Amino acid sequence: MAALVAAGLTAAFTGHAGAQQTKAITGIDKIHQQARVGNKVCFTEHAHYGEGTMPSRKGAEGAAIRAWQVFTADEYGTAWGKYSLAIAKTMSCSQSGAAWTCKTNARPCRPGK
Repeated sequence: MAALVAAGLTAAFTGHAGAQQTKAITGIDKIHQQARVGNKVCFTEHAHYGEGTMPSRKGAEGAAIRAWQVFTADEYGTAWGKYSLAIAKTMSCSQSGAAWTCKTNARPCRPGK
């Protein structure tokens, strides 16, 4: 049963993120200070949060990252919603019974032009 719930949650997050692939930068990103970091532009102080609960730690980490990406892309556009580009990442996980919960914080970045 837990595997079915986990699969459903994964599908829900993946489907939502997939639907956001074409969303453009919203312009609201301008309310946050930004600076160039290498070949990308990043928020200097503002971080976003994501949380996920799954039967395995790896699954919970993935769910937390997907939650971060969906929220960030919804707010600022898909260019900002790539966790792989984010900086100042933290991830903390804990286990309670058969479930793992992970929480991540990271400052969004987008490719520099």
